[in-house]
Order: sequence, then C-alpha cells, then structure tokens
Amino acid sequence: MKKPQTWRHWAYHNLDMAAWHRAGISPLNRIIVVLILAAVCSAVLETEPTIYDGNQTLFRLVQLAFAGVFLFEYIVRVWASAENKEHESEWQARMRYASSLPAVIDLVALVTLFLALYGGEGALLRLFRLIRIFMLARLGRYSTAFQAIGSAIKARRYELIASLTIGMMLLLVSSTLLFLVEGPYQPEDFGSIPRAMWWSVATLTTVGYGDVHPITPIGKILAGITAVTGIGVIAMPTGILAAAFSNAIQRQHEERERHRAEHSHSPVEVRTGPKPPAGGIAHGRDESG
Repeated sequence: MKKPQTWRHWAYHNLDMAAWHRAGISPLNRIIVVLILAAVCSAVLETEPTIYDGNQTLFRLVQLAFAGVFLFEYIVRVWASAENKEHESEWQARMRYASSLPAVIDLVALVTLFLALYGGEGALLRLFRLIRIFMLARLGRYSTAFQAIGSAIKARRYELIASLTIGMMLLLVSSTLLFLVEGPYQPEDFGSIPRAMWWSVATLTTVGYGDVHPITPIGKILAGITAVTGIGVIAMPTGILAAAFSNAIQRQHEERERHRAEHSHSPVEVRTGPKPPAGGIAHGRDESG
C-alpha cells in the first residue's frame, strides 16, 4: 500500500532539486527563481536616485515582502530536509542541511535582506543593500550549468593549479626583466618589480591598456615575447576548463536520463482479446490452400 503524501514530503520533493524526478525544475522552484530575480532587480533599482527618491516607502515594503517570503522558504527547506535522513534523527538531518553550502548561502542572503531594513543612510547600509545582489548565487542550485562548472573545476583542479603556477612564474619573470631593462628609464612605471607587475598583468592577460609601455629596444622585444606567451597562458586553462565542462555536462545528461528511466517504470498496458485457436494459422493456410 502506497504511503500517503504529507505536506513535508510534498515540500521536500518540490524544493529539493535532487528529489524532483521530472525534467527541469519544479513549478515551486520556478516561482522562487522569479522572486530571486525580482529581489535583485529591486536592489539594483534602489541605487538609482531618480527612481529611489520619493519611493522609499514602496521599496521598503517590497523589501519587507521579499524578506518574509524568503524567510518562510528557508524555514520550510530546513523543516522538509528531515525527509532526507540517513540513519539519523530528523533534527540531525536538518542540522546537516543547515550546514550545507546552499543553505549557508540562503541564510547569508536572508540576513542581508533584514539588515538592510534597519538604520538610516550610511556606508554600512549601502553595503548591505549591495550585498543583496549576491542573492544571484542562490540560482546556482537551480542551474545544472553552475553545477557542471563546479564539477569541472573540481575534476581539473590539479591541471588548473599547474597552469596558474606557470602563469605566476611568467608574471614574475617578465616583471623582473622589465624592471631591469626599463627601470632606469621609466622609474615611475618600472622602478620596482611590483610596479612592473601591472604592465605584466595587462600584457599576459592580452588586455594591453597602453598606459604603461616599454621604450627601449630590448624592452620592446621582451614585451613582444611576453604578449605572445600570454596567449598560451590564457588558452591553457581555457582549454582545460572547456574539456572538463563538456565532460561534466555529458555526465549530468547521462545521470538525468538514467534517473528518469528508474522513476518512469510503469506497467505496460497489454491488450487482451480472443486468443486464436491452436493451430489456427496452419488451419487457415490449409483452407486457403
């Protein structure tokens, strides 16, 4: 006999992405995504004086409404996480969820919402208002692309660390060489290795602002070598991440298809009808012959 569905069971399967067995995200999570985007848009519009001035009460009510909705959502998520207990009590399952990264991000975003409701104008209040923009980080739980990026970085972390180390070595070497060559002629821009690093960063990343540039022939040759090397420095981690991201997307697709197949087993409808008599086909052939 099928266990009756409770409100907690319904909330868990509609709020937790791993518990939703259908394609895409649940309708409830779609509503939450829309509310997150609306809250971020509200935080952005508050920074425009021509819009905010004269509408402070409206923005405050909207912010209070968002804070109340997201507080209720957070409480329900923690309450419903007891459905995912693994050889533990319900409260231990809730504590395990509350200490997870998505729940911590939710809590930080929620705290900044309430902190921005209090106090007058000031740098700290403006900081809290701007931090609300980071509520976009909450969308990571709803996007398989964000999860794939995280999986790709984790799978290729050693290769990325190696490429980053190579880039830092090239940065230091190029800064040191330009300091030795250009330092005597441009002490303001290349008078020390830290000063020369700004030029090296702009050149290795192929940005090339042009505010600082070598003027000696040897310096120009070194600059050309650094610029060409910078192309490889940028391309190396890009290729590593692109391959890892493609593999992560493919694995997610395979897991989603397998998960969907496991939860889509339904009894096959068998059409019943009069069974042909034994030897009916042969009998028909005899008659036709």
